[in-house]
Amino acid sequence: MAESRIRKKIFLQPKSLIFVFLALALVMFSSALIELHQSKQELLDLMEEHASTLLATVISSSRNALLTYDHLEMFLEDRLLNDAMFLRYLLQQNKISNEFLRRFSEEYHVFRIQIFRSDGRLLFSSHPQLRRSDFLERTARKNLAPIFAGVRDTLIIGYHRAEKEEGMRYIIALATEDRGAIVLNLDAAELLAFRREIGFGSLLKEIGSNKGIRYVVLQDSTGIIAAAGNVRSMDKISDSPFLLAATRDTLLHTREFPFGEGTIFEAVQSFYFDGFFVGIFRLGISMDPLNQIKARLYRRIAIISIILLVFGFMVVTFIFIRQNYSLLEKQYQIVETYSSNVIQNVSDAIIVLDPDQRISLWNRAAEEIFQIKASDALNKNLKTVFSSDQCDKILRSASEMNQFECKIKDQLRVLLVSGAKFHDEQDRENIILVIRDLTEQQQLQAQIQRHERMSAMGELASGVAHEIRNPLNTIGTIVQQLNKDFEPQSDAEEYHQLASLVVREVRRINESIEQFLQFARPMPVHPEKFSLAEFFASLKRQYLPLLQKHAMKLNLQLNWKKDVRWDRVQMQQVFMNLIQNSIDAMKEEGEINISVERSGENELKITVADTGPGIPEEIRSKIFNLYFTTRARGTGIGLSIVQRIVYEHGGVIFAEKGETKGAFFVIRLPIEVVEVKSE
Repeated sequence: MAESRIRKKIFLQPKSLIFVFLALALVMFSSALIELHQSKQELLDLMEEHASTLLATVISSSRNALLTYDHLEMFLEDRLLNDAMFLRYLLQQNKISNEFLRRFSEEYHVFRIQIFRSDGRLLFSSHPQLRRSDFLERTARKNLAPIFAGVRDTLIIGYHRAEKEEGMRYIIALATEDRGAIVLNLDAAELLAFRREIGFGSLLKEIGSNKGIRYVVLQDSTGIIAAAGNVRSMDKISDSPFLLAATRDTLLHTREFPFGEGTIFEAVQSFYFDGFFVGIFRLGISMDPLNQIKARLYRRIAIISIILLVFGFMVVTFIFIRQNYSLLEKQYQIVETYSSNVIQNVSDAIIVLDPDQRISLWNRAAEEIFQIKASDALNKNLKTVFSSDQCDKILRSASEMNQFECKIKDQLRVLLVSGAKFHDEQDRENIILVIRDLTEQQQLQAQIQRHERMSAMGELASGVAHEIRNPLNTIGTIVQQLNKDFEPQSDAEEYHQLASLVVREVRRINESIEQFLQFARPMPVHPEKFSLAEFFASLKRQYLPLLQKHAMKLNLQLNWKKDVRWDRVQMQQVFMNLIQNSIDAMKEEGEINISVERSGENELKITVADTGPGIPEEIRSKIFNLYFTTRARGTGIGLSIVQRIVYEHGGVIFAEKGETKGAFFVIRLPIEVVEVKSE
């Protein structure tokens, strides 16, 4: 009896064993369903984050594309209106002819110029072969009616398909003094190709080509504007409460949406430009990964059920733990790999500091900016990268955004640094720094702004200079004639001295105008292939007598000696200006160092440095301005011409603070320059 009671206590009854197994199976199934729900939610969160990043990129790129459209058309309008105003002035002076318009259109790359009377009759044309015709004059009377009627002074017709020819044109018209019209046409083929290249279609096509993206659509209330992917039709915004809600704000809206034969994850975000609603972007992401997870989990439940019946409670428990651990490990690896790829492939440097201010993360962008490999930076103190003062300032403002100037490998760089603090799993405070290199962006932006200002000033002042030179020559001729033929009865000597002074001043002003016109009308670039080593050797031979006279040296360090394709004459002018400036600055004794090295697949970096007094920091940003000079006998035009030649070659030039106190110029030029031919 006692033995039987002991056995009942030790061994479970069959009903109890069934109940345990059923309970265990229920627990196993419930755990699997919970895990399925959690995995689905985590994957949906990742998909939402991925969709948010993609849509932010699409919206930002779309906004930039629209801004590019606006700026391009504004630039075209301004340029054509300026040309039309100049032609109107010449028309008032009776200086217009068909031949003049032909030469003007060729020189300024205008496809066609036509001048009509107020009754629509053609007066002048840059294409004499286009004779007057009833069709041409009827078209002019129809399209230019607001100008002929005195309602408008300017008419921006914009893009217009040619009536009797192939292709598109960009057209503007300006009223003449007698209510006629000056019409300028540009060939819009390249402009339209540029719009297609940066437009919504190409952008969405590039995004839609990514694996897992089913479609990308820009849609408004009327229908689809642009789309990529397998899209034939989409539900209207007005028929969907979800889409209507997305149009009322700029937040990201997501849902699981039936599409085709299955279900996709759809993210929707509205797009506004200049305060106006453009439409909504709809991004469809395949849910195949989620379906695969579901399929795997369903298979595992079936396997677990079979194993539970065959091997018992312990085996089922062991397998369940192993399966869960494997799934979690895979998910962790996916998340870790995704995060690591994002951090390593962003364009900004990301640095993470542990509580001891030692570097625990150093991505590829940080390697490129600071030219320090991750293996050499990890576990090192931050002060090995920044100076102590900068390091302390960065750490004090770790939650703010600051701009610093930092010298890296003897080069002054401008860095934008933002930081944040976070706590790790051990509740220790860490610091993450995000650093962006703004050096080349600021230098290029400054050069473009200077070039635009000088180009606009040159175009305007070129016409003024021509108008000044003619009366000046007349004045000089008259004064010379008076000085020769006229003799006053008193103060004759003083009279002749003043007349000679006027003639000399007229000549001096004419010389200044010639120098200015040389800048305002730069020579076109005619590239030719030549040896860079021979080019600099020739320059050195040319300046050798002058250098020896002033006890100076010209040192060449050519780490790249192959052939280049530049305009040799113009580039010789660039380096002659820089070398002559260095000689003038040093006066007696000193060194000029020119180095050449490759900085990209098709780019050279050339530095020109001297040991002179250098360029004060307060004027360094002004030295390329036209007529800016610090020398009593300087014209202030040399460096402006240097910058313009470099710019026309597709390069940039800027002055930096060198390793020594002397001047330090950096030039970045493409190895091969393509010649721009007139149409």
